[in-house]
Amino acid sequence: MSRLLGLKNSQKPNSWHGSLNMVYTSVGGTTTVTHQQMQAPLKVQRPFYPEGTEVCHSIILHTAGGVVGGDKLSLNLHLQPQAHTLITTAAASKIYRSNGWEARQNIQVTVDSHACLEWFPQETIVFNGAIYRQDLRIELAPGATWVGWEITRFGRSARGEKFLQGNWRSHTEVWQQQRPLWIDRQRLRPDAEVINSPHALAGKPIIGSFVWIGQSVPPDVVEKVRMLSTLDQGEAGVTRLTTGLLCRYRGDSTTEVRQWFTEIWHLLRLSFLGKPGYQSRVWQIERN
Repeated sequence: MSRLLGLKNSQKPNSWHGSLNMVYTSVGGTTTVTHQQMQAPLKVQRPFYPEGTEVCHSIILHTAGGVVGGDKLSLNLHLQPQAHTLITTAAASKIYRSNGWEARQNIQVTVDSHACLEWFPQETIVFNGAIYRQDLRIELAPGATWVGWEITRFGRSARGEKFLQGNWRSHTEVWQQQRPLWIDRQRLRPDAEVINSPHALAGKPIIGSFVWIGQSVPPDVVEKVRMLSTLDQGEAGVTRLTTGLLCRYRGDSTTEVRQWFTEIWHLLRLSFLGKPGYQSRVWQIERN
């Protein structure tokens, strides 16, 4: 938080330009990290294998503690053929109130033939007054799979804070052989009317998206997923995509949305990959 102090509105903050480049390779059924290059504040912990050597688990850390206006973060991830990787973050991401400068994160992902990336970052908390944009682009080879979620909390709702000033944008694109499989562009320029509109947040602080792309999901599996959406504190939607499945959440509870997404992930992972979900050791369900 020291970077936020003492700045006048016209001053550019002492910003970070962090980067992370990772290459995963499968040899003899074992996925390993064959290249990594890091620039602060981004780091990655040593990979570990709680499921055996086929699936490599990686944990990304943001050592600055939070993102301020002017920060630029860049991640480039490449899974070579047959590689299987699960990536998460060590803690929730905090996007602090901006001094007028935009903070940006750009993520480029390449998943080669018959490789699988499971992308499960922990919750992003967007403080009131934050200005933030994330661009995520995934290039899938034929036979590749990408599954991921994004959970965003607008305002520090435990303190009664709402996201009434600032700007938030999230652009996600999944492509295969120069053909778009799924494009999702979201933007929130908040005011009280937008926050409370049934076509936006409907007064809820949390939204989430879970996406599975790379294989067609049969109607019976879609129905099984819909049967899981019995929520107490939120609303849910399940949509069958041409080459996958999309699930949306809007509600009040991080615990609820993550539990729902985890149940969906377990079901799809068992159905398509032949293995149950194995939760990362850093996931600690928040009670709210």
